[in-house]
Amino acid sequence: MDTFTLITITGIGLGALYFLIASGLSLIYGLMGVLNFAHGTFLTVGAFAGLWISTQVFTTPSMWTFTAAMLFGGIAAGIFALIVEQLVIRKLYERHIDQALVTVGVALVVGAVLSGWFRNDPRLIPTPLWFINTFTIGSARIPVDRFLYIGVALFLLLALSAILKFTRIGLIIRAGVENRAMVTALGINVRIAFSTVFFLGGFSAGVGGVLVGVYQSGVSPLMSGSWLIYGFIVVVIGGMGSLGGSALAALLIGVVNQFANYYITGLGDFVVVFLLAAVLLTRPQGLLGKVMS
Repeated sequence: MDTFTLITITGIGLGALYFLIASGLSLIYGLMGVLNFAHGTFLTVGAFAGLWISTQVFTTPSMWTFTAAMLFGGIAAGIFALIVEQLVIRKLYERHIDQALVTVGVALVVGAVLSGWFRNDPRLIPTPLWFINTFTIGSARIPVDRFLYIGVALFLLLALSAILKFTRIGLIIRAGVENRAMVTALGINVRIAFSTVFFLGGFSAGVGGVLVGVYQSGVSPLMSGSWLIYGFIVVVIGGMGSLGGSALAALLIGVVNQFANYYITGLGDFVVVFLLAAVLLTRPQGLLGKVMS
């Protein structure tokens, strides 16, 4: 029972990280139909921004300084996402193959630049000392950072949901996810919505980047590869444009991955791919996605 509890909570924590990466991908594709392969660079830029402020601005790690690192990483990644949208993506709407090629190019260039500046050796993000502690549930000892991942992901899920449901820009975004052509025909300036979605997606990825840097014990220019792949898998399983679907899929994938790896090391990736194939064959629109007409 203790092992079950440990694996379950660890899986939920991993799923929380997947959600932070996938939420922006889901909204960006759901609203704009943009396959943004540069999304992983948002995560990396956010991680390095959080590393910089943690080491160059603050001298003593604490929960306040780590919170500032997450916020700074999120804002830096959000601004970088806006720059990418303004300079690259905006010129390529409705040109999906060009979008894919150009965003792959952006990812390669940014990765090369960061590798040249920082090299590929992992760099530790300073964290509060209590991060090394554990929390006891029954007899299971759970690392406290898992609860931080879950809390941050839950907070951003609620915040993004509130923005989408209770603000005018959120109404435009949701309408665009449902029927982008109709929103444009009504004379609504969807450009602002596009930019807002890119910023929100970059912000979530940047916060996730700082937390991923803690989870994998280091920040490096190569850190985004597998996380971006899992982000796309979460989006496909959850349903394009569905935040709730992304959250559900991330939770499912994180837990399944951890249990599979516990029983047979290395089996987790295979089981996740099998789950992806099963969803595509039985429900192509995803768990909470809408059937495309």
